[in-house]
Amino acid sequence: MTKAPESNVRIAAALRAVERAESYAAVERAEAYVAVERAEPRGAVLNTATAEKISSEFLDAQMALSAPRVLMSELKILLQTSYAPHEKLMAIVQKVITVLRADAGACFLTRPGEMLEVYASIGFPRDGQDMPAIGVGDGLIGDIAAQGSPYFVPDLQARPETAAPRPETGMGVFKSFCGVPVLRSGRILGVLSIQNKLPRHYGEDVIDVLQTVAIILAELIVAGGIISRKEISSVSASGQKPNQIAGVSLGRGLAIGTVVLYEPPVGMNEILVDDTKTQKMRLSAALASMHDAIDRMLNRNNGLAGSESRDILEAYQMFARDRGWLAKIEATVEKGLSAEAAVQRVQNETRARMSQMSDAYIRDRLQDMEDLSNRLLSHLVRQGGQRVSDTIPDNIILVARSLGPAALLDYDHRRLKAVVLEKGSHSNHVAIVARALGIPIVGQCRDVMGNINTGDQAIIDGDNGTVYINPSEYIIDLYTKSLESRASRSKLYRRQVQQQSVTADGTTVQVMMNAGLMNEIDSVQGTGADGVGLFRTELSFMGWPKYPLVVTQAELYGKIMDKMGDKPIIFRTLDIGGDKPLPYFKAPDEDNPALGWRAVRIGMDRPAVLRTQFRAFIRASRGRAIKIMLPFVTEVAEFDRAFELLEMEKNRARQNGILVPDKIELGVMLEVPALVWQLDALLQRVSFVSVGTNDLMQYMFAADRGNQAMRGRYDVLSPAMLAVLKHIADKCNAAKVPVGVCGEMAGNPLEAMVLIALGYQSLSIPAQSIENIKVMIPTLDCGKLRPYLDYLMQLRVHSLRERLLCFARDHKTHIPAVI
Repeated sequence: MTKAPESNVRIAAALRAVERAESYAAVERAEAYVAVERAEPRGAVLNTATAEKISSEFLDAQMALSAPRVLMSELKILLQTSYAPHEKLMAIVQKVITVLRADAGACFLTRPGEMLEVYASIGFPRDGQDMPAIGVGDGLIGDIAAQGSPYFVPDLQARPETAAPRPETGMGVFKSFCGVPVLRSGRILGVLSIQNKLPRHYGEDVIDVLQTVAIILAELIVAGGIISRKEISSVSASGQKPNQIAGVSLGRGLAIGTVVLYEPPVGMNEILVDDTKTQKMRLSAALASMHDAIDRMLNRNNGLAGSESRDILEAYQMFARDRGWLAKIEATVEKGLSAEAAVQRVQNETRARMSQMSDAYIRDRLQDMEDLSNRLLSHLVRQGGQRVSDTIPDNIILVARSLGPAALLDYDHRRLKAVVLEKGSHSNHVAIVARALGIPIVGQCRDVMGNINTGDQAIIDGDNGTVYINPSEYIIDLYTKSLESRASRSKLYRRQVQQQSVTADGTTVQVMMNAGLMNEIDSVQGTGADGVGLFRTELSFMGWPKYPLVVTQAELYGKIMDKMGDKPIIFRTLDIGGDKPLPYFKAPDEDNPALGWRAVRIGMDRPAVLRTQFRAFIRASRGRAIKIMLPFVTEVAEFDRAFELLEMEKNRARQNGILVPDKIELGVMLEVPALVWQLDALLQRVSFVSVGTNDLMQYMFAADRGNQAMRGRYDVLSPAMLAVLKHIADKCNAAKVPVGVCGEMAGNPLEAMVLIALGYQSLSIPAQSIENIKVMIPTLDCGKLRPYLDYLMQLRVHSLRERLLCFARDHKTHIPAVI
């Protein structure tokens, strides 16, 4: 039976009702109306999808005009009530749902063990409090907590990864989802989410409002004691705090001292304000105060003048005046937030955006932004930009989640003994400055802020990347003796620093230094190094804002050669890719970048990269002899191709009237096991070989050296590793090709003792290790050690370390105390 034509009139009326809707519930009514009328598709009947689209777009447009103003006004009143904190939180969620015209909403809070539990939920088909805990990284809520950034899904059913019903998304009742993280001082306190029963494309205005509410929730959660500081910091899964934390060495050395936690200023007197003009004036005054404090701080540290560290700090100084960053904060104040809340909001957004970038260099710069934001907050809350009190201990162990480079200058260098970071990498600006200041630094110490307190005693082993918390008397005594022994060796070392390194039985050893920055070149003479056996050219590239011209590279290399004088230096061509990307060089996404497109492989596929660097070396040399080393060579054909490119550049230089050195030595860094079995062919072509033991061991044992689970599983002093190293040394010595080691192994006295006995003539090591190695060499008798090594390599044991230590003690070879 045909329906009356007035059905079209009813549909039209329903759609007009949608346009005047005060809640999203009206859309459901329109959907039901249209669904009924679809049984008789006549006239101007609109389908459900069209009705949903029109209504969703209309509601978002209406929301954008009124929601921020309405919600901020109502929240301001709510926050002034005498409700208990948990009641305020529930009321805030209700306000959000009402004003944003959502059908449901929830606030999840983090708990120890990386779990999220629902704390307030409204609009779900059953009691939201019965929802199971969600793991960080599990589902939509868990992903937001893991990534620290907003996320929305217009139609849950349209995406395979979100189509499966989940408790936190209403078990299939709701079709759209939007959530934002609740952040405070870089910590994920929870997730705020809203949902609708119909598909809805949540626009930027919805996310903007939710992020503003998240700032309010973060303060309420902490100030109201909903989550305690202990829970925010979290403890280990067992509930027991560890007394030893494994990290990664970012700067060598040992230190014993008292912990000082470096935390950003917390607490805001107000979040929502009416008088934005006053807030802008406060912001302007705080900025002026911060800029003045940074200027004075850098002026107090003129000892860093002319160094790479000084350049980093001056760049930080300029970044503090970046108009883009300041304009974002001012624009956020205009939305009705206090100056403190605006800084926190922009900091959260910057953190979320930069932390998701695949470029490691850009992610490292996030630490500088974090520090600047925290400094500005400290001035706003009238802490004077100085977080250091007169009551700090004499021996400071500074512990932080992350740090900017200027943070170290807040402290008296005579009292600052070591730095410990939850995050951090070797290329972080703070790590570079710490190394320049001679401060041991350990990074990537998971949850250290939750497992250590201000006033705790700590030992920092920067050589091995280990942190001891409230150690036993035995450990303290052990490290105290080690520090005393190092001080004693330093006196001995200063007397023989410029002497040639010769073993007790007459073997001469070159002790070279690893470097990668200009300020490290300045210290070569003082360390007593015989030269630089590895100059990492990629570190300079990582500091340049764009790919450097040949003249820029040549100027740097020329200055380095000038400073080195008669001392030799080996320049390694770009070892980029893997964990060392360049900010301006697009690398492919790789599941295993350590085995991917990196180092000389890039030079093979992009010959211009290698050629321009060769061109810069030739120009910089001004006719002086020069040594160049190719990293990550896997087959002889790669070396041959690089040699051809070098010859092209030599010919090009001659044609352009540029002086070409009579002697350009081209060598390889042997890191890939495949090259070990091509040595006979390789040694007919190369000028020298330097073994990179870090990667060689990693690939030999198929054990990722960055994986904490594999830490210490295999020993470099194992029969297998020593057999390979002996094979390389024997082949090179027989072919009369100089062979050395520039890996981490050479910087440890016991391992260096073995390498010298195996036939390695040159060791290139970090500056901090030179003293230990030069003190050990005169006490070593290679003639006695070699036959013992031949015997040991026949044993079927996991490690030869203990036996070699016994040999050193029995033969009075000076090995510093091993902790």
